[in-house]
Amino acid sequence: MNPTPQIIVLDAGGQYCHLEARKVRDLGVYAEVRPSETRAGDLAGAKGIIISGGPASVYDPESPTCDPAIFSTGQAVLGICYGQQLMAHLLGGTVTRGEKGEYGLATLELDEADDPLFSGLAGRQQIWMSHRDVVAEPPAGFTVVGRTDTCAVAAISAAERKLYGVQFHPEVVHTLRGREYLRNFVFGVCECVPDWEPRGRVLTLEQEIRDTVGGRSVFFFVSGGVDSSVAYTLCTRALGAGRVRGVYVDTGLMREGETDFVSRLGVTVEQASDRFLGALAGVTDPERKRHIIGEEFVRVQERIIDARHIFEENWILGQGTIYPDTIESGGTAKAAVIKTHHNRVAGIRKLIESGRIVEPLKSFYKDEVREVGRELGLPAELLERHPFPGPGLAIRCLCAESGAAVRATPDGYVIPVHSVGVQGDSRSYAPVLAINASAAIDGHAALDHERATALINRLSGVNRVIAAVATRAPLAEMRVRASSLTPERIERLRRADAIVRRISHESGFDGTVWQFPVILIPLGAGVAPDSVVLRPVDSVDGMTARSVAMSPELLDRMCQELMAIPEIAGVFYDLTHKPPATIEWE
Repeated sequence: MNPTPQIIVLDAGGQYCHLEARKVRDLGVYAEVRPSETRAGDLAGAKGIIISGGPASVYDPESPTCDPAIFSTGQAVLGICYGQQLMAHLLGGTVTRGEKGEYGLATLELDEADDPLFSGLAGRQQIWMSHRDVVAEPPAGFTVVGRTDTCAVAAISAAERKLYGVQFHPEVVHTLRGREYLRNFVFGVCECVPDWEPRGRVLTLEQEIRDTVGGRSVFFFVSGGVDSSVAYTLCTRALGAGRVRGVYVDTGLMREGETDFVSRLGVTVEQASDRFLGALAGVTDPERKRHIIGEEFVRVQERIIDARHIFEENWILGQGTIYPDTIESGGTAKAAVIKTHHNRVAGIRKLIESGRIVEPLKSFYKDEVREVGRELGLPAELLERHPFPGPGLAIRCLCAESGAAVRATPDGYVIPVHSVGVQGDSRSYAPVLAINASAAIDGHAALDHERATALINRLSGVNRVIAAVATRAPLAEMRVRASSLTPERIERLRRADAIVRRISHESGFDGTVWQFPVILIPLGAGVAPDSVVLRPVDSVDGMTARSVAMSPELLDRMCQELMAIPEIAGVFYDLTHKPPATIEWE
């Protein structure tokens, strides 16, 4: 059993609540996420409360709020970003629309403050901001202790009441001293004691599995990812291989060699590529792709469950659900808008309600699951795999409703292929700017990643910059072609992805990056209809990411092999950090 959470993070509807809880756990203290509206009485067991960041405005009628009574219980409360604004608003301060938003790196000037949260942190320091609204006037009894050039109230304190707010994000790696702020809050303000360590929990997890399953057997859908593989292995160890069965569904959207890799785990392979590719025929819209894949996967699951009489016989369903899955699928009121995971669809919810499901990892984050996997002795080849999207290659194979020419601009060429970005607090969906690798940006080399992001900030209507590093024709002569998700294009992407992964692994480059998506876009020249985009990024948590430079020799080697594919018209390099772009393109 998990300990009682000493820190509770109230989910204010943004993407930050899980990162904040995970960073507290990294300090050795158990933390959980709860809905922002949780009543103060239901939080009484916690030593401290964090109100998370989020994109809302406190003046919007549907914006997240919290029980004002939490500020008078004597528990420590830290408001982060939107959390600071909400605290100020509920306690009588003034929050206004900022004249100029502050997104990304900023410099904080923190005063000397005689309280435990800011102890040892005074001075100028790099922080990470993502906000437009600002606290114009803090509540009575609060002192302003920090500011930036565009935010006069970047940190506030009512130390005698153990109430604090910061406009920046200490949980993000780009806030260089962020861990110190969280450590000060957890140990200095809340006086927590260490009680959480994912390592050494295997025996406890195995006993919990036995208690849940009883005399039944366990059936698993195994994806080949870290979570389902660790959960499957835990159940096999706890119950014995004879009582655990696994099925892997090959959707036809997998990477080269993926099915063979997963089959080595001892699971049965269910071929369903015709069903998935048939359902996706002619589809171009990215959200429609995701919806179809999700629906089809549920149908396949239900068919397999029915065929094996899982609902009728002495079986229990096993899943690799991890903690964020339960929150994003409706575990909190504000998270219901994010996405519904395959392991939280209606049929599976019925199994949960009837006590016929076992989810040994449901309280763990991804990095904690890897720790459990290491204790189980699973190979690094599995545990250190780069993250791969659930819909597979489908969302890395971009489509276009109709053909269109590229548009020349003073800065490069606008490619009429849309990708997802994150600009400010909002999702953007915009065309891509392509430049020639031999050209310069503002007098700097074309492959200068920092200048590429600066270029996006200066322009409107684009959210990525890609550099053409190898093409069969000049950029001005290339054209986007009408295209959909066909088996031929998926196979083309699979081949390109395999080339990049092999070279990246042989060179050791894959060990230096967090993820390396390979994207296919319908930008062609002559008889070659598509182009490849390379997207190596480095990240700690996926919340922010930096585009990573490859050596010229490595890039040239990849280009040579990719351009040997006759249907590939060009190879491009995505130079854009997150933000303003996302890691994936769809």
